[in-house]
Amino acid sequence: EETEKRRITEDLYYDYEELYSRAFTTEGSNLPQNLLQLSHSFGYDCKRRANLQLLDESTLAFVAGNMLVLLDIHTKEQRYIRSCSGGGIGIIMSHPSKKYVAVAEKGEQPNIIIYEYPSLRPYRILRGGTGQAYSYLDFNRDGTLLASVGSAPDYLLTLWDWRQEQVMLRSKAFSQDVYRVSFSPDNPEQLTTSGSGHIRFWKMANTLTGLKLQGILGRFGKTALTDIEGYVALPDGKVVSGSEWGNMLLWDGGLIKVEICRKEGRSCHLGTIQQFALDEGELMTIGADGAVRTWDFESIDTADSVDDSGLFEIEPMNEMIIGPQCNTLLSPDQNVYHLCLCVLQTQDPECLFSFHAGSIEGMDVSGSSHLMATTALDRTVRIYDFLSKEELTTTRFTMGGTSLTWAPHVVSSSESVLVVGFEDGVVRLLELYNPHSLHSIAGRTLSGNAELRLQQALKPHSAPVTAISYERSGTIMATGSVDCTVFFFAVGEKYEPIGFINVPGPVQCLQWAPQSHERNTLLVACQTGHVVEVEAPGPEAQNESSTFHLQNLPIKYFCFNSIKSRIKREAEMARRQAAKEKKRQERMERLQKLKEKGKELSEEDLCGEEKEDEEEELLPLYIPNPPSPLHYAFYSQPGAFWLSMGGYDAGYLYHCKFAEQQAEDVSEQRDDPFSVIPVQNTEHNPILTICFSSERQMLLCGMQDGSIRLFPLEAGELPPGSMQNYWALSVHDNQYGSIRQLRFSHDGRFVLSAGADGNIFTFRLLDQEEMERHQAKVPSPRIGLEVEPAAPDIEDPAAYSIEMAKQKLELECVQKEAELRKQERRKKLTELQSQFQTLLLRNQSLPEHAQLQRTTHRQIHSKSQLREVRRELAWDEERHRIGLQKLQERFVKSVVCDTVTVSAIESDHKVSTYRLLSLSDKFHQMKEHSRTLQQPGTTTQERWLCVYRLKYSFSFCSYAAKPKENCEDPEDVRAIRLATENMGDFKLKTAKDFTVPEHLRVNTEKKRMQLAILEEQIFQRKDEMNARVLALRDSKVALISQLRSLLRRLQTLQKHLPSEKRRPLPTLPTLLPEETPERKLNYSYAHLQGHTTHRDQVGRPFQEEGQCLACWTTQSPPEFNLKEQALDAKYHIPVSFSQMEESVWRFDAELRLLRDEKLRMDVQMKLADLQHVTLFQELQLLKEFEKRENTLQERLNTRVQEERELRSKLEECKQQLDLKKREVAKLQEKEKSLTAAFLSSLGENNKFTDFLTKVFKKKIKRVKKKEKVGNAEEEEDSDEDSDEGSDWGEDEEDEGSEDGAGALDDSVCPPNCDPELFKKTLHLREQRLDNEELLLEEKKTTDSLKKEYDSLVKKEKVVQSSLKAAEGELELFNREKHQKLSELVVVVPLILHQIEYLINSEVPSKMGSALVMKAEAVERLQERINELQQENQMRELSIHSRQQYTQLSHELTSMKTKIRGQTPSPLMMMKFGKLVDLEALQTLSGNSTLEEMRQESRVREAEYLKELKLWQDKVSEARQALTVDTKQHTERMLTLNSLLTQQKLLEDKLNIRQKNMGTQFQGQSQAKEEEYRRLQTLIQSQKDEVMSLRQEISVLSRKGGHILPPSQPSLPPIPTVPTYPHPYTQHTRTSYSMDWGQSSTSSHGVE
Repeated sequence: EETEKRRITEDLYYDYEELYSRAFTTEGSNLPQNLLQLSHSFGYDCKRRANLQLLDESTLAFVAGNMLVLLDIHTKEQRYIRSCSGGGIGIIMSHPSKKYVAVAEKGEQPNIIIYEYPSLRPYRILRGGTGQAYSYLDFNRDGTLLASVGSAPDYLLTLWDWRQEQVMLRSKAFSQDVYRVSFSPDNPEQLTTSGSGHIRFWKMANTLTGLKLQGILGRFGKTALTDIEGYVALPDGKVVSGSEWGNMLLWDGGLIKVEICRKEGRSCHLGTIQQFALDEGELMTIGADGAVRTWDFESIDTADSVDDSGLFEIEPMNEMIIGPQCNTLLSPDQNVYHLCLCVLQTQDPECLFSFHAGSIEGMDVSGSSHLMATTALDRTVRIYDFLSKEELTTTRFTMGGTSLTWAPHVVSSSESVLVVGFEDGVVRLLELYNPHSLHSIAGRTLSGNAELRLQQALKPHSAPVTAISYERSGTIMATGSVDCTVFFFAVGEKYEPIGFINVPGPVQCLQWAPQSHERNTLLVACQTGHVVEVEAPGPEAQNESSTFHLQNLPIKYFCFNSIKSRIKREAEMARRQAAKEKKRQERMERLQKLKEKGKELSEEDLCGEEKEDEEEELLPLYIPNPPSPLHYAFYSQPGAFWLSMGGYDAGYLYHCKFAEQQAEDVSEQRDDPFSVIPVQNTEHNPILTICFSSERQMLLCGMQDGSIRLFPLEAGELPPGSMQNYWALSVHDNQYGSIRQLRFSHDGRFVLSAGADGNIFTFRLLDQEEMERHQAKVPSPRIGLEVEPAAPDIEDPAAYSIEMAKQKLELECVQKEAELRKQERRKKLTELQSQFQTLLLRNQSLPEHAQLQRTTHRQIHSKSQLREVRRELAWDEERHRIGLQKLQERFVKSVVCDTVTVSAIESDHKVSTYRLLSLSDKFHQMKEHSRTLQQPGTTTQERWLCVYRLKYSFSFCSYAAKPKENCEDPEDVRAIRLATENMGDFKLKTAKDFTVPEHLRVNTEKKRMQLAILEEQIFQRKDEMNARVLALRDSKVALISQLRSLLRRLQTLQKHLPSEKRRPLPTLPTLLPEETPERKLNYSYAHLQGHTTHRDQVGRPFQEEGQCLACWTTQSPPEFNLKEQALDAKYHIPVSFSQMEESVWRFDAELRLLRDEKLRMDVQMKLADLQHVTLFQELQLLKEFEKRENTLQERLNTRVQEERELRSKLEECKQQLDLKKREVAKLQEKEKSLTAAFLSSLGENNKFTDFLTKVFKKKIKRVKKKEKVGNAEEEEDSDEDSDEGSDWGEDEEDEGSEDGAGALDDSVCPPNCDPELFKKTLHLREQRLDNEELLLEEKKTTDSLKKEYDSLVKKEKVVQSSLKAAEGELELFNREKHQKLSELVVVVPLILHQIEYLINSEVPSKMGSALVMKAEAVERLQERINELQQENQMRELSIHSRQQYTQLSHELTSMKTKIRGQTPSPLMMMKFGKLVDLEALQTLSGNSTLEEMRQESRVREAEYLKELKLWQDKVSEARQALTVDTKQHTERMLTLNSLLTQQKLLEDKLNIRQKNMGTQFQGQSQAKEEEYRRLQTLIQSQKDEVMSLRQEISVLSRKGGHILPPSQPSLPPIPTVPTYPHPYTQHTRTSYSMDWGQSSTSSHGVE
C-alpha cells in the first residue's frame, strides 16, 4: 500500500541562529566565538558571475566572501547574512516576486538556502544538489521551480520543487564548466545552459515512464568553438548568444542559423558579450568593453545570411559607453556594468557606488586615526574612514598598484604621507590632507573630505614593487621588487636614492630590525626561499661612481632547505617506538597476571618475544623541486627569524638563523631551520601574512583559504611547542580569496583584512556605542600647500629607472669628455700644421745653400721618426703577428709529428716517419659520445672478460668433479643454437627475403663509432712507428757524439806515431736537414738577418775538423817517452777503429730492420685507408636512411609504449573485475546467512511462520539512496528512475492481489506474536533489502568492467597488429638498407699467390666473375668437401651393410626353420635329456652384463615394493576417510527423513487449518488453485528424486569405497506460504538453495 508523500506546510521556517556558521575555537584557547564582529564591507567581487541582485527599489544584494551583503542605495547601510556552511557562497538569485532570495553555498555537499525577504528568515533548505559548489541559479517565470547547476566535478543540472524541498529532475549538464542556466520566459518547459565551449538546449518532456529532461548540445558547425557567457531565449524558441570575439550567434534547433555582426565585418562588441536583455521589441547587449548597445529585435529574429559567409550585418539603434564614466575602472575586462546602476535613457548614467576591481594588492592603516588606504591593479588608490564606514577619496594613476605603506610618525608627524608601489616599478609619495582646511582659491572646488596629492615620484625598479618598509628611526626607506633588487632611499623633504643591492630572488616582504636589536639591519624574504640580512647603509655608502649598486654592505644569506619529510620520518619512528613500548608493557602485564594466578610460565613466555609484523619501510627523504614558495618572514631575535612556507613545506612555522660561515656561492648554499612549530590544519592551507597586535598579545594570520586565525601569545613570543590554541573564522572566498593584508587599527579596536577576491572587511573588538563617539581625523594640510606647484609624475611605463638613468647620465658624461678631448687634439693639430706651413715658407725664402732639405730633416729627426713609424706600424705588426699565430695553429700546432727521414751511414737506406696530424675536435666529440652510449651497458672488453670467466669456470668445474647427467657444455649449447638458426638457410644477403640479424644492423652512430675506432687505431700505429723512428734518430745523434769522441782520441794517439804509420782518419757522419726538420721553425731576428750566411755554412763543419786535424798533424810530437806512447797508440788505434766500424754497422742494421717493418706497415695503412673510405661511404649512405629510420623507430617505440600501457590497464581492469566478483560472492553469502538467521529465529512449530516469512520476503518501497553521478547520459538516468518506480508499483500491486481482503497487515505485529521476533524479522528484512541493492549495484559495476575489459582486449589486438606492421616496416627498411650497403664497391688488394682463379693456367685480365673469400673459409670448405665424401662413403657402406643384414636375417630364419624340422640329436638327448639351445646356454654361462642387469632389477624391485606399501597405506587411510564421510552422509539422510516427516505433519496441519478457516478461502482464484496443484506435483517429484538418490547411494556404497558418492544437495527450507516472483527473482524448479533472493521455489517448497 503506497504511503502518502510528506507535505511541507507554508508557514514552516528555520532558525537562522542554528544555521549560520560561527568561528571555530579550540578547547584550550579560552577565546569567545564573537571575538571579532563584522563592522563593514568595503569591497565588491566584480569577477563573480551574477553577483548583483535588485531585491527592491532601494536594496541591492551581492556576495562578499562568506557574506551576503544587502546594501541600501539611499542610506548606504549594510545588512549581512553569513554563510551557513563556512565554505563560502557560490551564487545568489532573487525570486521573480522579490519576496525570496536563494543563496547557494560552497563546501562539501552544499545546500541552497532560500530566505524570505525582507525578514531574512530561512524559509527552505535544498539539499544534495551538487558535490562542491553551485555555479548558477534561476527561477522560472512564475517562481514555482528552481534550476541549479553545479561546478566541478559533477556539473549537475537539478530542477527543484523548492517549496517542498524535493528534486524533480536531475541530469549532468556538461563535462566542463557551466556558466549559466535559465528558464525560457515564454516556454516554461524549456531551459538553456551555456559555458566553456558549449551551449545546450533542454526540454522537460512527459513520457510513458514519467517526466524526463532531454538535452540537445548546440553544434557550432563552421563557426569557431567559443565560450558563451550570456544569451537570451526568444519567444519563438530561438536563442541569441554571445561569443568571445564579440559577435552574436542566432541558434535555431541546436544549430547556428546566422552570425550577427556590424557593418563591414566589425564585431558587435570588443570582447565577450556578458548579458542580454529583451524588452519591448529591443534587444540590449552588455559587453566586457563597457558598452551597452540596443538592437532591433525584429531584424535579429528574422536574420538570415545572404551568402556563404554565414554573417548578417546590422547596426545598433543606440549605444552607451559606461566604462569610461564609471569611477571604478578604466580597463573594460572587469565587468564594470555590474558595479553601476544607470538610467538607460537619454541622460548619462549615474554611478552610485565604486569599488576596487580585482585583487587588493596593498593595504595599510594610519598610526593616529581610523583611516585605511588600499591599492589594486585597477590603477586606483582609495582612502577609507572605517569608523564612519565611508570612502573618502579615490585617485587614479596610469598603472596598477602593487604595494602600499603608510609612513610612520617618525617620518611624518601628521602621518599624512603614503608610499605606493606600482607594477611598472614606480614608487609614488602621496600626501593626504583635508581640503576644507585650505585657504579658498579662486576656481578651486572641494570634492570631498580628503584629497591625495603627489609629493614625489621615483622609479627605482623595472618590475612591480612588492614591498616597502621604513627603518625604525625613519631615516631610510627600502623598496623591494620582482626584479630581485632592494633599493634604499634617504628620507627627507625629498627622498634621495642611496643605492641598491641584488638578492637571489623576487622580493616577497621586507622587515627592519626592531628597536630591541642592537644592529640596524633589514630582513629581505625572497619568493624562492632565500632570506637576506643587510646592514642599513650609512652616509658613506653614497658614492660618486657610475652606478647605485652598493658593493661593500655586509650581507648574510639563508637558503631554506626542506626538512618536512625528515620531521614526518622522525614522527613515524617515534610512533613505531611508542607502539613497541606499548606492546612490551602489555606483555609484561599479561605475564604478571599469569604469575598472580599461579600458572607456571613456560620458557617461551619468559624469554620469547612476540612475533611482530614486518615494519613497513620508511618513506625516503623528499626535497621539493622547484623549492616551496616563501610567504612571510619576521624577526624573532637578532640573527634569527620565523618563516612561513607554502607548497610542500606548509603546515609549520620554521625558526631559522643565519649561518656563521657563509658559502662563497649563494646558489649552492642550503640551510636547515633549527626548530619548528606545527600549525594545525595548514598542510594545504599555508599562512600568507602575519600581523601582531600593538602589545604583541595576539597574533593574526591570514590564510590561503580566506580565513583569519588568531593565536593568543604569552610574553609576546610564539609558543615553543605548537600553536594548538587558536580562533578561526572564514571571511573571504574559500577558493580564490586568499588574504593579502591584515592590520590592527592604531588603537587596537579594529581588525582589517584585504583579500584576493576584491573584498575589504573591518571587524570591531569593542562595543559599537563606544566607538561611535569617535570620528576619523584627516590630517590637516601643510602651510602653503595650496600654492605649491604639482610634483612631476612618471606617466610613461617605459621610463628609465634610477639606476638606468644614472648609467645613461654617466655614459653621456664620458661621451662628452671624449668629444672635448677630440676637439682639443684637433685644435692643437691645426696649430701645428699652421706652424709647419710657416716654417716651410720661411725655409723656401732662404738662399738655396741655406735651405734645409727633407732628407736632412729626416736624419735630424730619425729617432723621433722611428718612434713615430713604429707607432704607425704597430697595427700592421699586430695584424701580422696574429696572422702568423693563426698559421702556426693551423699548420704547425696541429702536426703531432712532421716527416723525419733517418739515413743510414754507410748505405743509401732511409726510413721516414709518418706526417701525423692530431686528432680533430670532432673526433674527440665522437669518442665522448660513444663513451656515453657505452655507459648504460658493458663494454666489449668487459663482455669478453665475462665470456672468458664463464669458459674458465666451466672448464674448472668439468675437471674438478664429475659433471651431472643433465649438465651441458655452454659451447655445445651455443653451437646447437647457431646451427638451429642457420641450418638450411642458404639465402644470400642480397635476397629479397633475407632477414638482417640483430648484430648486423647498423646505424649512423655505430658507423661513426667504427670510424672513430679506426682513426684512433691508425693514429696509434703511426704514432708508435714514429716513436721508433725518432728513437733511431736519437740513437744516431748519440752515435755521432760517440764517434766524435773516438775520433779525437785517435787524433791524440796518432800524434805519437811516425807519419808513415799513421792511418787515415774516417769521415765523421753528420745529421742531414731532413733528419731535423723542426729546426726550420726555430728562428730569431738574428737568424733572419744572417739567413744567407747560415745557408752557405750548412754542411761545412767537417772542413773545420779537417783543418783541425791538419793542425794536429803538423805539430811535432814531444821527444820524451816516444817509444812508450808509440806502443800504446799501436795497441789502441785498431781497437778504436773496430769500435767505430761496429757501431756504424749496428746502426745501419737497426735502420734496415725498421725500414722493413715500416714497409709492411705501409701496406697495412693503405688497407686501413681503403677500409676508412669504405666506412665513410657506408656512413654517407646511412645518413640518407637516418631520417626514415628515426621515423620508423619512433613509430615502433610508440606502438610498444601503447602496448605496455594497454597491458597495464588490462591487468588493472582484471584485478578490479576479480575484486568485484569476490565482493558479489561475499554479498551472496551474506544473503544466505541472513536467510539462515531468519529461519533459525523462527524455531520449530511457530504458528506465525507463514506470516513472518511473508513479512521477511516482502518488497517495500524505500527512499532511494543518493547515487553518485557517473559518466552515463542524462536520459539513461531518468529512464532508470522511472523504471524503478514502476517496478515498485507492480510489486505492491501483486502483493495486494495476493493478500486479498482478509489478509493480515504485515506492517503491524499480530496478536500473540513475539514482538521481539517481529522486530528482528523487520530488521533482517531491511538488511536483506540493503544487501540486494548492494548486490545489484556490484553486478552493474561488474558488467561495466567486463565491457571495459573487452574493449581493452580489442584495442590490444589493434595495437598488436599495428606493432607487427611497424616491425615489418622496420624490417623491410633494414633489409633495404643492408642491400644498399652490400651494393657498395669494396677494394680488396690481393697478392698473386692468393689468386686461384685461372683460365688455361693463366690469370685472366678481367676478374669480374671471380669470388673473393678468406683463406680460412676456403680451408673450411675443402675440409667440408672431404667430410661430405667420407659421409657418402659411409652412407654407401651403411646401405650395403643393411642389405647384407637383411640377407643374413632371411638365412637365419630359414636355418631355424630347418633345425626345428629335424629330429633332436641323440647325443644331446643322452647328455641333457631334452632339446637345449646351445647358443643360449653359452650366453647364460658367462655373461657378466646379464648378471649386472639382474642385480639392478632386484634393487629396483625392492624400491617398488616399498613404494607399493606406501601407496597401500594411503589407500587404507582414504578408505577410512570414506567411511567417515559415508557415516556423515547417512546422518544427513536421516535428518532429511525427519525433515520430510515434519513436512508431512505440517501439510496435515495446514490442510486442517484450511478446512477450519472455511469461507475465508472460498473466493480464491483459479490461478491460485492451479499453483497449489503445481507445487504438490513438484513436491512429489522431489520425493521421487530423493528416493532415487537413496538407491544410488546404497549402490555406490557397496562398491568397496573406490567410488565417491555424489555431492549431496543442501537441505530444503521450512515450507512457507507461496509468493509470486518479482523482477529481481529467478524461478528455478530443481534448486535446493536457501538463497531467498535468487529462487522463488525455495521459498515455498511445500504448500
